[in-house]
Amino acid sequence: MNEATSWDFTLANYNAVWAFLVQFGLLLLFLMAGNILRRKVKWFRTGQVPSALLGGVMLLLVNLLSKQFGGVLVDTQMMQVITYHCLAIGFAAMSLKSEKSTHKTNPVQVIEFGALQGATYMLQAFVGLGITLLLFFLTKNGNKVISYVCGLLIPLAFGQGPGNALNWDINFTNTPAAQFQGNGSFGLSLASIGFVVASVLGVIYINIYKKRGSLFIRHGRPVDETMFYNTSERQEIPDNESVDKLTLQAGFVALAYTLSFGFMCFAGSLSNFANSIAWGFNFLWASLAAMLIKFIVKHLHRTDLMTREYINNYQMDRISGFSFDLMIVAGVTAIKIDDIKDYILPIVILSIVGALVTYVYIRKVAKECFKGFEHEFFLMSFGTMTGTASNGMIMMKEIDPGLRTPTSSLYILSNFPAMAMIAPLLFTLGFASKSLTNALISFGLYFVLWLGYSIYLFRRRIFKKKYKDSPVVVWKDKE
Repeated sequence: MNEATSWDFTLANYNAVWAFLVQFGLLLLFLMAGNILRRKVKWFRTGQVPSALLGGVMLLLVNLLSKQFGGVLVDTQMMQVITYHCLAIGFAAMSLKSEKSTHKTNPVQVIEFGALQGATYMLQAFVGLGITLLLFFLTKNGNKVISYVCGLLIPLAFGQGPGNALNWDINFTNTPAAQFQGNGSFGLSLASIGFVVASVLGVIYINIYKKRGSLFIRHGRPVDETMFYNTSERQEIPDNESVDKLTLQAGFVALAYTLSFGFMCFAGSLSNFANSIAWGFNFLWASLAAMLIKFIVKHLHRTDLMTREYINNYQMDRISGFSFDLMIVAGVTAIKIDDIKDYILPIVILSIVGALVTYVYIRKVAKECFKGFEHEFFLMSFGTMTGTASNGMIMMKEIDPGLRTPTSSLYILSNFPAMAMIAPLLFTLGFASKSLTNALISFGLYFVLWLGYSIYLFRRRIFKKKYKDSPVVVWKDKE
């Protein structure tokens, strides 16, 4: 259409007027359908299977069925775009929240929680990369060569979810040296399996340790979680202002993403390497932009140039939750079965081995560093490192509904050290995909980093003499 051409809102202009709204509506309708299915089917409910995952699977199956009758219900490319942007929007909203702990936390355990996340990412990275390097050498003389680098999608799919798994699947696909044709579907498949792993193994863990008698439910006094969102001494803007409070929250998120977009445009113009880093980490730049906005807002408060509290933690949680729900539904729906049929073997092996090593490692660290609440810590960490923070929180609250342990507070405060420890992995993904030699170098780097983080986490056991007078921080439940 051009300005001189008359047009209307009928189906004749479907792509311009209705396409996005129809796709967006499908996501919401099937998200609701997934929630109904979860509520009505006991196995899904007790298994803590996310409603968004069920909705995505249902929409994927309906779309496959529609293709059998010659129709196309879902625009896969649009679903990938929604997944890509929802990741960054969700991270921006999370980063705009004020980080206030609801428990007295030990700084040592904050660093240890961050080190655990860094170590788990590195473990998943070198194990996943090692598996696909081995498969590459075994298949390189055959007709179907398995990419040596696709195992690096495990920490992204399990640890960060569909958005970043999609980003780097596409990035690897567009790198000829990687010999990979996932087209986004490989990473999205791993991320979908990660949600199932987080839910199913978490429920199995709870049932096993309940039967053993070593796990008890910390009932206590139920917590009114809304009180954690209203901790500021400043007056919040009222709901009946001329601009709705939620609109302002969305404005802050939009400002953060706008700043990150400007940075990505600038960085992308510098070099090809900077271009791949810039657009592949939209969520990271959105988070950093949000932190910058939060810093400026705090400064304005200190100088009394801003007298009201404009950023509301509760509503930022709702924005991030909405974004991540959409991301999951869209991510699952965007899977193309034809793109993964040649990768079934690595998907199965990576999923099984990735889940097992993550389970075992986090369990050992929980017993070593977080005595007194090791089960709550394990469920939160394992759910987060295979699904999302929501999975981890849901599992943890199954045995600590009153949030009586400091687990959730530790998670909030450990975000910055975790980001610093994960950074070496994120900034070497592009390097690893450039050649087989680079992949082997990266494999060694991830192993060394994992070893270093692990030595720190198990330092008391390794250096018994040096640390014999340094007590382990043990949390005790106070009635």
